[in-house]
Amino acid sequence: METFIGVFDSRENAEQAVQELIQNHVPQESIIFLTRSESEAMSFGKDLGKFAGGFMGGAVGATAGCVGAALALIPGFGQVFALGVGGAALLGYLGSRAGESVAKGLTEHAATPKPATADKSAEEAAHFLEVLKSGRSLVLVQTEFHEVAGAASGVLDRLGLGKQAPTKSGAQSTTREVNGVSVVDLHGRIGFGEGTTKLRETIASLLGSGTKNVVLNMAEVNYVDSSGIGELVRGHMAIRKQGGQLKLARLSKVVSDLLHATSLTKVFEIHPDEASAIQSCNAAGQAAASS
Repeated sequence: METFIGVFDSRENAEQAVQELIQNHVPQESIIFLTRSESEAMSFGKDLGKFAGGFMGGAVGATAGCVGAALALIPGFGQVFALGVGGAALLGYLGSRAGESVAKGLTEHAATPKPATADKSAEEAAHFLEVLKSGRSLVLVQTEFHEVAGAASGVLDRLGLGKQAPTKSGAQSTTREVNGVSVVDLHGRIGFGEGTTKLRETIASLLGSGTKNVVLNMAEVNYVDSSGIGELVRGHMAIRKQGGQLKLARLSKVVSDLLHATSLTKVFEIHPDEASAIQSCNAAGQAAASS
C-alpha cells in the first residue's frame, strides 16, 4: 500500500487537488481530506459534493460517505475531521483508537459535531495534529495500484506546499551501527517508486532484526515527494509502535526547506548532526529503562 501526503495552506488549494485527483481517475474511496477546522470541513464537504457527489455520499450535505472524526483530544489541539469515503481507513492508518465517526453531525443543517471520547493511547494522531495546528490542511491518498499511485503523486507534488524540482538520481542506502543505534545513510531521492520502496524495506529489515533505535542521515537526499513524506511518516509510526525511536539528522537544504514549508518539522525529531541524534536515542532509552 502506497501512502501519499499533500500539505496545503488553504481549503481552496486542497479542494483543487482533490478535484484533480478525481479527474485523474484516483478512486474517491482512496482520498481523504484532513482538517482541524469544523467550518472548513463543512465548506469543503458542500463544495466538493457539487463536483463529486460520491465523495460525500451522493448529494450535497449528505453524510453516507463522509467521516468526521475527532482523531485525538490532546490539550491545546482540539478535534480534527477526516472527510471522504476513505476517512475510516485513515483511522486504521494512523493506528488511532480515539477516532469515532460523528458523520451524523455533518449534514447540511448540522449542529456542531460532538468530539469523540478521548483515548490517550492514540499518540500517533498527534503527528498530523501538529501540522494542522499551524493552519495547514492535508490530503492523503492510499492505493495499491501503480497507475493510481503515479497520478496521485503527480497531482499532490504539483499543487502541495514544498514544491521541488524533480531529480532523476537513484536511491541508495547503507546501514551501520553506532553506539547501539542503527544509522541509515540515505542518498538520492525518496520518491515514488524505488526511493520509497528502499526506505520501507530498510526499516522493515531493521525492525525484523530487533532494532528499535534508528537515525536517518539525510545529508545526501536531494528530493522528497508526497510518497516520500508518506513513507517517512509510516516508518516513524512503525518504529514507535515497536517501542523504538526514529530521528532525522543532517537534513539537506532541500529536505529542510520541505519540512519547514509543510510544518512537518513538528512531526519528526530533527538533529543538526548524527552525534546528537544518537545521544538522544540512548538518553531516551536509558530514561525508559530506569522508569
